[in-house]
Amino acid sequence: MGFIDPLTAVILTFSFLGLLLYKRVNLAITLNATALLLALLALDWQNIPKVIFDTTDYSTVDGMQAISVVLATFGITFLSQLYNETGVIKRLSESLSKIVKNSKIISSMLPAVIGFLPVAGGALMSAPIVDAETEKLKLTPEKKTYVNLWFRHTIFPVYPISQLLITTAALTNVPIFLIILRQIPVVIVMVIVGYFMAFWKISKVKSPENHGESDSISNLKNFFISFSPILATIIVVVALGSFGFNLSEQGFDVLIATLLGILILIIISKANSKVLAKPLKNKGIYGITFAVYGAFLLRNVIKAAGVSEVFNTLVTNGNINIVALLTIIPSILGFLTGSPLAGISISISIMEGVIKFLPNIASLIYMSAYLGYIIAPTHLCFTFTAEYFKCPLGKAYRYVIPSFLVTSLATLLIYFLF
Repeated sequence: MGFIDPLTAVILTFSFLGLLLYKRVNLAITLNATALLLALLALDWQNIPKVIFDTTDYSTVDGMQAISVVLATFGITFLSQLYNETGVIKRLSESLSKIVKNSKIISSMLPAVIGFLPVAGGALMSAPIVDAETEKLKLTPEKKTYVNLWFRHTIFPVYPISQLLITTAALTNVPIFLIILRQIPVVIVMVIVGYFMAFWKISKVKSPENHGESDSISNLKNFFISFSPILATIIVVVALGSFGFNLSEQGFDVLIATLLGILILIIISKANSKVLAKPLKNKGIYGITFAVYGAFLLRNVIKAAGVSEVFNTLVTNGNINIVALLTIIPSILGFLTGSPLAGISISISIMEGVIKFLPNIASLIYMSAYLGYIIAPTHLCFTFTAEYFKCPLGKAYRYVIPSFLVTSLATLLIYFLF
């Protein structure tokens, strides 16, 4: 093994991780640098190249899965950027706001629809419309902030082409739809809690007059066309997962579906080569992709270093409660990093070998890290939204923290009951 024992290596490595997080170093650099430092401390140096190679070794199941997930992440991020560059996302939001006339519903639905595009700080895309609709309801800046933040994040736990769900399923080897099924009740709780916190005792606004059946049909048509790339992607993922072909286990179902979504978006937007090239010039697309690779590399290094054996001993001796391990660690990591990907990937990596990953465990880790991330002050959607509505974070927490606690309780109930 390396120069020092695994426990000491973990302490030093995660202290280094904390420093990088404090300095707000890019997540891709943080995850990969953490993995390499742990390898240098805990592994024989001549074995490090093999561990790195094994991470994306196409001749192995794990390596092929890592490759497919990394490529799928690149495709999803490209799709998100292209939606924005072509202006189709604007058409999508405008058509939805014309179809739904209730200000409460549109204020909660629109951030969730925009949430289909997992771009950093993407809450700013829905903020102007949410501002206009919530102004009709005379909501305070802190409630406006809460509505835009909370409802944007209700979609990801059940969104089959979410990078977070794809990575969680890949790292735990749990089928993605088994995770989603467990999280549907939690999402329902999130929506109910969000609606109650934001709109309780708020008077309805009288809907404007409808301009005719032709306008309604036109709006529905525009919404369906602009939503079709996302809808087609979801349908193909579901179909490939249902019919088998061994594509889901290898992670290629999402990659194939995403490529189809990109093709449909190109067709409906009539994007030229100049528009298609724009997302490729965005550094963010490569940062997210490299971060996902870092998650797989960190898992391999932790496995090779025998770190999970340390936690296994602590759990076996009764020093750590397993439920606490599955909730507190992911939640704290999600909160500290301001990234659910970091919270999920690090948590799964250190727990691998300690417990067997079943759907209930994978879901609990996911939701714990995800909820910790939502309330983090380093969460870009949170900070950008608060800044847009000129709301101090402390005031927004009056609504965010109770929602976090109720949703966390719902997650635990699902874990224990099903």
